[in-house]
Amino acid sequence: MKWLIVIALLVINGCASIGLQQTNCAPFVVCPEGPQIVPTAATQLLNLPPPNNKAVVAVYEFPDLTGQRKSNDNIASFSTAVTQGGVDILIEALRDAGRGNWFAVVERSGLDSLSRERQLIINTRNTYAGEGDNVLKPLLYAGLILEGGIVSYDTNLRTGGNGARYLGVGFKNQYREDRVTVVLRAILVQTGEVLLTVTSTKAILSTGKGTDLFRFYESGTQLGEFESGSTINEPVGLAVRAAIEAAVYGLVIQGLEKEVWDFNYDTLKQEK
Repeated sequence: MKWLIVIALLVINGCASIGLQQTNCAPFVVCPEGPQIVPTAATQLLNLPPPNNKAVVAVYEFPDLTGQRKSNDNIASFSTAVTQGGVDILIEALRDAGRGNWFAVVERSGLDSLSRERQLIINTRNTYAGEGDNVLKPLLYAGLILEGGIVSYDTNLRTGGNGARYLGVGFKNQYREDRVTVVLRAILVQTGEVLLTVTSTKAILSTGKGTDLFRFYESGTQLGEFESGSTINEPVGLAVRAAIEAAVYGLVIQGLEKEVWDFNYDTLKQEK
């Protein structure tokens, strides 16, 4: 009988890891079922059909607005909880939309360096080739400015687990859910009107599994104990990237609904 119970504990340990179910919810929608495993929006971004006209957009910054510091139980940590390179991830996501056919992203975060380099080229050409020779092309100006940021990083939203022990043999499973939220908005440069705004949320899951064995031997009054375990933490940087990619995808879909831009329907018919 006791071996049946031990086998049952093994089955529980193998099947009840974190109790998460895969859902079909969109990546930029918080599903009512709670934590979910959903495909990244990167594939959806790449597979977007080309628009009729490519939008020229500028991204000045995409900061971390959470103010969260990385948790550490032993020492005071000055590391941030989320990445500070949100603007670089956003620019890459915009460049990936429709395999580069949706947005022409102009450089703005490094505009000072770009301006100095262009001035250096002009001065060098004027010195060695004469004034006015080999004039540089004008810089592109953007019709839309994309702004926003990483607005929240919530920890320990859901915690739980299960475990069992019998005859000194025990198993346990634990999980924890954090959540990162980003906001992205599109602003019309000519009027300053906010045309589109999207909020994207991504769950960050951490799981832990452990096994322990305790035995007492009468001969020599010796105690024996054995423990093993493992933890898996989803990288916060990848979660932020997924949330930003989902926000860009949501921005495209919302822009279609509000007729800010449209697909190239002729291309869609040809593909079909």
